[in-house]
Amino acid sequence: MLKLFLWLRYLRKRRVVLLSIAAVGLSCALLIAVASLFNGFINVFERSTVEAIGDIVLAPQKRIENYQELIRQLEELNPVEAATGTLTAQGLLHLGKGNVRAVEIWGIDLQKEGRVTSFERSLLKKEENEIQQPPATDSPQIKGYVGIGVLAEPNEQTDEYDINAVGQMAGQQLVLTTGSAAAGQNGSQQFRRKTISFTVENVVFTGVYFLDSRIVYLPIERLQEALYPDSKQPLAGQIHIKLRKGADIESAMAQIRGVWKVFADTKLGWDEYDIAGTRIETARQMQSRFLAEVRKQMGVLLLIFGVVSLSSVLLVFCIFYMIVETRRKDVAIMKSCGASSASVAIVFVGFGAFVGTLGTAIGTLLGYVITKNINTVEGWIRLAFGLKLWKSSIYMFSKIPSEVDWHAVVWIVLSAVAGAAIGAAVPAISAAITRPVNVLRYE
Repeated sequence: MLKLFLWLRYLRKRRVVLLSIAAVGLSCALLIAVASLFNGFINVFERSTVEAIGDIVLAPQKRIENYQELIRQLEELNPVEAATGTLTAQGLLHLGKGNVRAVEIWGIDLQKEGRVTSFERSLLKKEENEIQQPPATDSPQIKGYVGIGVLAEPNEQTDEYDINAVGQMAGQQLVLTTGSAAAGQNGSQQFRRKTISFTVENVVFTGVYFLDSRIVYLPIERLQEALYPDSKQPLAGQIHIKLRKGADIESAMAQIRGVWKVFADTKLGWDEYDIAGTRIETARQMQSRFLAEVRKQMGVLLLIFGVVSLSSVLLVFCIFYMIVETRRKDVAIMKSCGASSASVAIVFVGFGAFVGTLGTAIGTLLGYVITKNINTVEGWIRLAFGLKLWKSSIYMFSKIPSEVDWHAVVWIVLSAVAGAAIGAAVPAISAAITRPVNVLRYE
């Protein structure tokens, strides 16, 4: 009780201690916000990748014939919930006179895509979101889905799309120019140009600018018909796979590899080189190199801010040293009453930890509020200073990730409390070696 009484007394009488609490709190809030924003970016990026292409991607070096049979075999595996095939190509989208955009064309199975990815949830007009069976191949009408960033650019000031204007693009007729390589008469490769006219059925808005600004989705049958008219079997360039909730990824990967090896050998007649060259990896593994670099940058930034935050430790040291020097009478009285040097040292080290605990509590609350409302804060800065800090065209996402990284919070809080205690250690030692007789003889 005596220790707590002294702590509260010093806190009430020595207002300068509030500076220590403020320094620890601000340092804590800064580190929590930085760690949370970086880890939030990483988590959202990984999650968006999974939502865009599924949990596992099977990507061979050649196109897969009769891929629907492979999908049937994969869906018989216990860990697999659904699978779908995709076919990709590069092309030019003609939006009007003089308005041509380079795009990536994804041929998808409109009936199964929503079971593997978040495609249906990303459609702009969700109330009309009932994907119909694609028309028969002899019908001239082709329904397409276009990324919102392909049709429009976000506002320079607000970084938001004009949803009403973009929505009016639905139902319009657009033209794609694409093509594929084909064998010529003399055995050389020749480029076969193909024009595809389609109707914009809906607009896709995933919130990931990298996807929204470059992808046009068409029925996979239509894209195959345009690119490979001579093929008699359904073709796919990749297989996207969604696992059941709670499925073991390593076990699922092993089973998928086994099914693929048998299918490629018996059904496709591929040699060992082509089978071994097939990439079967998770969506997170596909982005691992990029995310590793982001984590390195986060580590460097946290290190720099951590070194800057050491100033709070120095501030604690200076303030506590001043308290010890001006309150030596209290130290002498405690020792005269029988307190040992260790007990006196513990009083001041404990007071440092107490100050650190108060500071981290305030800093954690402040860091939480800033992180959860970071988009609002960014909006205030834009309105006050005309400065747009977050641009989706650069940072890939339309909104700043606002998830608090509680794992990082724990380590930051513990380090801050330990730092405050260490800052109080030297003054505590100075108080412990104080001799009561030298102090009280003049009182």
